[in-house]
Amino acid sequence: MLEAVWIGFAFSLGLVVRAIGLPPLVGYLLAGFVISATASDLNLPPEGPSIIHHVAHLGVLLLLFTVGLKLNVRSLGKPEVLGGSTLHFVLSIVLTLPAVLFIFDVSWYQALMLAVALAFSSTVLAAKVLEGKREIRAFHGRVAIGILIMQDLLALLVMSLANGTTPSPWALLVFALPLLRPLLYKLLDASGHEDLLILFGLMLALVIGGQGFELVGLSSELGALVFGAMLAKHPRAGELSKSLWSIKEFFLVGFFLQIGIDGLPDANAWLFAGVMSLLLPLKALLFFLLLILFKLRARSAFLTSISLTNYSEFGLIVASVVLPEWLIPLALTVAISFVISAPLNRMAHPLYDRLCNWLLKFERNIHHPDEQPVSLGDAQVLIMGMGRTGSAAYNYLKNNRKIIAMDSDPAKVREHQRKGINIFYADAEDQVFWQDLHFGDVEAVILSMNDVEAKMIAARKLRNAGFKGFIVSHSMHDDEARDIIAAGADQTYLTMSEAGVGIAEHVKQHCFGVVGK
Repeated sequence: MLEAVWIGFAFSLGLVVRAIGLPPLVGYLLAGFVISATASDLNLPPEGPSIIHHVAHLGVLLLLFTVGLKLNVRSLGKPEVLGGSTLHFVLSIVLTLPAVLFIFDVSWYQALMLAVALAFSSTVLAAKVLEGKREIRAFHGRVAIGILIMQDLLALLVMSLANGTTPSPWALLVFALPLLRPLLYKLLDASGHEDLLILFGLMLALVIGGQGFELVGLSSELGALVFGAMLAKHPRAGELSKSLWSIKEFFLVGFFLQIGIDGLPDANAWLFAGVMSLLLPLKALLFFLLLILFKLRARSAFLTSISLTNYSEFGLIVASVVLPEWLIPLALTVAISFVISAPLNRMAHPLYDRLCNWLLKFERNIHHPDEQPVSLGDAQVLIMGMGRTGSAAYNYLKNNRKIIAMDSDPAKVREHQRKGINIFYADAEDQVFWQDLHFGDVEAVILSMNDVEAKMIAARKLRNAGFKGFIVSHSMHDDEARDIIAAGADQTYLTMSEAGVGIAEHVKQHCFGVVGK
């Protein structure tokens, strides 16, 4: 009965909100509130909420583990991450505290704890959105994830201080965990490609990382993240992440359901959530200005800020420890922030495209080292996006044409440069990139970025900038292909269909000696 209700409501409302252009997770939030309102009529057993809380917790652990698999630990020490997260945390508290004290009848301690709880942004939502758009490795994605991890560490510190508890002395063993990396690498290699690989990931995320850290007085979320990060440099880290994808997505549905299942809000809760939702633009503006201060370009600062414009599930965890009577108002506030943030993130790229002329006025003259513009030189072909598709195109053309490639992931750029590939850092959606771009001898452009919006914007920008050459793109779906062509591309190729054609071509050549027929 429980499974039928949860899955039925989640699927039905997820389908409805998707039909009106919102992400399904908004429907899952609504499903939680509907289940809470009708729990007595549905005759659900009393242990239902505790079960869904456990499922939600597993989903969060798996999400953080997969985030760790894509994490560059060194990025946490960068000024925009360390300074941006700390300054935003402090300034958010300073700005939110007077509003809470003035509007609501609370003590100074309650106001301070509420301000602290609202200072965090949602790791679950931001990571899910960035991962869904394949931007978690992009520069703005890595900055956002780095800031979120720093916020999570601050949340753990707040909870420890509020509880008056300290980790076990055994927690010091965490500093010896890097010594286990060679063993973990060997276990990952020995796990194969099927069920053992999935079990290995679950064991690290839920058992060794999650429960292991709890046993020594540390956060299970931190444990899952740490063990994921320890495998981040392994060549099969991406494969492990993909193998856990479906399991993680299913458990995360429970996370969004639990926010609504926790209880129905009263009038005061709605008032609190409404006021705090009005402060979300201030949260976004503060992030944007701080990141500009740390030399980020307007586009990177804007996209990072949009990812962080929400309230955090960690705020609920903090409230459950120090302000349990405020848990439902905060849960409603978090839910509304998700409803606002989800469509904003979906529209982030075209939204920047509309606002870029105004946002560029805030840029400093000194840019972040990862965002320096370069020249295309005498290249004949420009490849935008150097994932598997872009890399394959580069390797195929490099002996016959002068090729130059670009990518929005500085780490990927450095990796390709070490291999001798002619590549530079830039982002096709950055207005400054297009303002400074001279096409030179470029005759053709290959659009191989992951995000379909990025391809559409790039095609449109190329044509608006006067490029008359050939533009070709790959795509996963027919409707996306039509949109890319409408934006200015000459041709699009459906990736899976072309892969099948390529295999058939090899069969013809090998078995029948026929080429191109």
